[in-house]
Amino acid sequence: MTSFDWNNPYPSTRVPVFARNVVSTSHPLAAQAGLRVLWQGGNAIDAAIAAAAVITVVEPVSCGLGSDAFALVWDGARLHGLNASGTAPAAWSLDYFRKRHGEEGGLARHPMRGWDTVTVPGVIAGWEALHAKFGSLPFADLLAPAIEVAERGYAVSPIVAHKWQAAVGELREQPGFAQTFLPRGRAPEVGEHLRLPGHARSLRMLAEQGPRSYYEGEIAERIAAFSRECGGAMSLEDLRGYQAQWVEPIAKDYRGYTVHEIGPNGQGIAALIALGILGHFDLASLPRDGVQSQHLQIEAMKLAFADVYRYVADPRSMELSPAEMLDEAYLKSRAALIDPKRATAFRFGMPRAGGTIYLSAADAQGRMISFIQSNYMGFGSGVVVPELGISLQNRGYGFSMDPASPNVVAPGKRPFHTIIPAFLSREVQGSRQAVMSFGVMGGDMQPQGHLQTLVRMLDYGQQPQAACDAPRWKVNRDFSIDVESTLDATCARELVARGHVIQSIEDSYMDFGSGQFIWRLEHDNPDRGYVAASDSRRDGLAAGF
Repeated sequence: MTSFDWNNPYPSTRVPVFARNVVSTSHPLAAQAGLRVLWQGGNAIDAAIAAAAVITVVEPVSCGLGSDAFALVWDGARLHGLNASGTAPAAWSLDYFRKRHGEEGGLARHPMRGWDTVTVPGVIAGWEALHAKFGSLPFADLLAPAIEVAERGYAVSPIVAHKWQAAVGELREQPGFAQTFLPRGRAPEVGEHLRLPGHARSLRMLAEQGPRSYYEGEIAERIAAFSRECGGAMSLEDLRGYQAQWVEPIAKDYRGYTVHEIGPNGQGIAALIALGILGHFDLASLPRDGVQSQHLQIEAMKLAFADVYRYVADPRSMELSPAEMLDEAYLKSRAALIDPKRATAFRFGMPRAGGTIYLSAADAQGRMISFIQSNYMGFGSGVVVPELGISLQNRGYGFSMDPASPNVVAPGKRPFHTIIPAFLSREVQGSRQAVMSFGVMGGDMQPQGHLQTLVRMLDYGQQPQAACDAPRWKVNRDFSIDVESTLDATCARELVARGHVIQSIEDSYMDFGSGQFIWRLEHDNPDRGYVAASDSRRDGLAAGF
């Protein structure tokens, strides 16, 4: 029996959900779509695909049919990793960006929006790979709920409406954006009814023609034609050559459990590095919400980011392997750099050479999936393929324009990625057992959310919903700290006294991420089911039966 403190000391309108079959997502309609598929005889992976398809309709500010995706799947016996992040078009190079966009600071200029930020979208290939390996219902059946929502329409939820409005000024002039996402010449208001007929048309084509039509059929031809029309680099050959990749997850032990992440080109390794560093401190002996515990976590996260921003890229271009970056002796030496009483500006070390949605689903047969898909920044590139509603990500902005960086842009290369699913397991009597599928969305906040919620659950025994609702901090790229306004004021003052540069943030939608958590209650008793949590920082829902 899992031993949690079931009290929740943080403001919340949510309680943990207990069920044998669970879907936890950032939008209620997506969670219900997943449950519908489970009721029809589908499994957790089917449910995740159905929920992910609905999310592209009801939360287009975060993802779309032009997203990228990653997944960790527990099939009942072992864990599988899927990398469905996109690759750079064949035409991309430093010279390409220099000629089209000029220079800034001696480097090729890096656009943030538009066609020159769009890598080959991986999400549909991700759905295809998941279904081919684990699906039990026909692929078309999994898209049926999303088609229905897109055609009949839905009432726009509060947080989605807020982020939609915030994006209009910057993206209104991007190709296809206003036609698709400003049907009345403006962003929709909270509760306003919205249909996405182009989106529904694409979903029907995928259901009827199969997911490869996105890369080799009519959809691919229309994406490539629109790219040519707008002067973009994406070609039909770029799309035809794309496949999602099954990969071996990376892992680190922490407090008797094993934390699993997708390896580079994603930043999941940052959470593992930070946890490996924290393993050298006795956090459980410190007050849970006190300054000392928070200070040590912040410093461990800064050390992790110092290495991740220096070394992580497409694994084919990295100077170091994940194993070298996670070497226990190296992490012990990094932990020794932490001053328990003072904030430090860390540099990367030298190991010895040798706008996102997250959802989770679990079924009564013990299958679990940790799934994440994203357009990156709100609405991604802002480019939308006309009449198909395909909103394209801007993951190309994740490349470096520095020729010395392992993450420098190059043809067919995957950029540094922020989106990361996670999974927790435990060895019991010589057998690996699933414990929790989880993730926290929100740019650089993601590994930090993994770290903070795991510390609360594994060091302090807080139940998933409480760990989810607890106030968070975020380390920025300049090592300044943002803190939620609900963080204890005394703790915040003491962090400042230790040299941390912090500010209080009211808008927690993207700044502090949003998570979904499904914890298996007993490894040897499937009838006990799961406990699930959904973050109140989004419009989400954990639901089950």
